[in-house]
Amino acid sequence: MTAASPWWTPDVHTDRRPRLILRNAIAAALRDWFARRDFVEVETAALQISPGNEAHLSAFATEAIGPDGQRQPLYLHTSPEFACKKLLAAGEKRIFSLSAVYRNRERGALHHPSFTMLEWYRADETYESLMEDCAGLVVLAAERAGTKIFSFRGREADPFAEPERLSVAEAFTRYAGIDLLATVAADGSTDREALRAALVAAGLRTAPDDNWADLFSRVMVEKVEPALGQGRATILYGYPISEAALARPSADDARVAERFEFYCCGVELANAFGELTDAAEQRRRFMLEMDEKERVYGERYPIDEDFLAALDVMPQASGAALGFDRLVMLATGASKVEDVMWTPVAG
Repeated sequence: MTAASPWWTPDVHTDRRPRLILRNAIAAALRDWFARRDFVEVETAALQISPGNEAHLSAFATEAIGPDGQRQPLYLHTSPEFACKKLLAAGEKRIFSLSAVYRNRERGALHHPSFTMLEWYRADETYESLMEDCAGLVVLAAERAGTKIFSFRGREADPFAEPERLSVAEAFTRYAGIDLLATVAADGSTDREALRAALVAAGLRTAPDDNWADLFSRVMVEKVEPALGQGRATILYGYPISEAALARPSADDARVAERFEFYCCGVELANAFGELTDAAEQRRRFMLEMDEKERVYGERYPIDEDFLAALDVMPQASGAALGFDRLVMLATGASKVEDVMWTPVAG
């Protein structure tokens, strides 16, 4: 089999260029959309003390060498979240960032080691406002691309239709026949054995070393996510509190958090939170996440003490992160995110 030509060869670039031009048009439209709503675009440093403290996110590590030869470990950020929240603590009210972020161990049709993330925050506003934002941004991308239907791997969604709102608990019942919240206690603690038994009853595989989070993820990946965002977008909300390390608890049910994900064609486009501002609780959750990371991957990342200090003065806020390349991919009918990146990372 003949190897594919590099992306930079003239004939390949000619084929790729129309989608890349549309990418630029969508980016310009998004910037205008935010500007008209009094958002300020911010640029955050890619090099950070901590790349983030989620168990299954892997970062690129490096080091800074000072003029005196002293070496300091640093990481390429996996999102601009920590820096953006420090800006909220500083007094900014509505901000957005459209910039490159970096994640190791990730490559595929929907993943790339370096990709573009759109992240935005609203101080003193609810996370429900972000649901409206996501729906509006999807419409905007479709309009700029001149498309009426998003499609990916045989799944289709109308980007102009009102999104479905579905709780995680409802999704587990509908698509897997599992009563998820029966395995979550009032204090947010989880019952691994109860969830394992539910998976067995649903015909899903389990492993002896699976913890509750592993079992939850298996149902999500195998049963729930493929069914979401078909016909129209889906807003999946109300994640168990243990699956939302940076989100505050729901005022309606302390077992779940103010977290939602936005899906089209089975593709997760955005992840949003009503932001947690309790520094002590955030530290506790980070420690649990890093314990899990050490168990699975044999490593842990430092905690950004400056970030925790900023939480003490940060206002109540809501924030969302959207995979810009995925949005462009769906809007332009591409089959993978690399098709809409000007210069993919060598692989």
